Amino acid sequence: MLNNWIDIFQRFSFYLIFSLTLFSSLSFSQNIDDSMKQAGVFYRNGEFDKAIKIYEDLRSDGYEGSSLYFNLANSYYRIGKLGYAILNYERALKLSPSDEDVKHNLAFASLSTVDRIQPLPTFFIFEWWDSLLASLSVNGWTYITFFFYILLMAMIVIYFFAKTIFQQKLILFSGLGILTILLLVVSLLIVKINREQNVISGVVIEQSITVKTSPDPKSTDAFVIHEGLKVNLEDQLDEWIKIRLVDGKVGWVENDSVVKI
Repeated sequence: MLNNWIDIFQRFSFYLIFSLTLFSSLSFSQNIDDSMKQAGVFYRNGEFDKAIKIYEDLRSDGYEGSSLYFNLANSYYRIGKLGYAILNYERALKLSPSDEDVKHNLAFASLSTVDRIQPLPTFFIFEWWDSLLASLSVNGWTYITFFFYILLMAMIVIYFFAKTIFQQKLILFSGLGILTILLLVVSLLIVKINREQNVISGVVIEQSITVKTSPDPKSTDAFVIHEGLKVNLEDQLDEWIKIRLVDGKVGWVENDSVVKI
């Protein structure tokens, strides 16, 4: 009898916790939708500061989304904060690399930047590889990997049900082709994850920065960069960050002048 009551209590507790979690998730989702709609109203009415406040509050609460960063970038661009606009376009592009609206607005905003830095020349195969990697996010490459894995498993099952030698050969060669693609996609996914973890980029948010040769305000001036420039972040020492430009130039800037993407 006691065991029955314990079992009932455990089941009731499980369903109660599940229901509360589901309700909280739905409520949080509804709050996000309501906030995004309100921010959209502010944006359309030209109240960009109020829209930015809502978007930034959502981001501070842990919400991430391509549409959030895209709308936030548009709002910053409208009030003339080019650095923050490009920063959030880059964040949106990171989540949705194939979004044409994000690409277009980022390219348009970049036309207003001062710096025109040419990247170091690379072999065309490396350029093709980088373009391929950038075409999808980590989630996108994960979905494609899963798709080809399921397809390969299906081909293996179908192979054992083939009734003729010709069908078996056809399925075998098709399976080898799928396996080759799967290995390529897995390689792309591994490289993409590695870059996400090890290659950290940021955007300059100050109108103009004098880059130093060492993490010391009294050190020699190296070069000058401007608002909206995308840089790689390589190291940090106290209040200084070591940056690298696409043309290979390296220097140090104060960490509040560059924000991580």
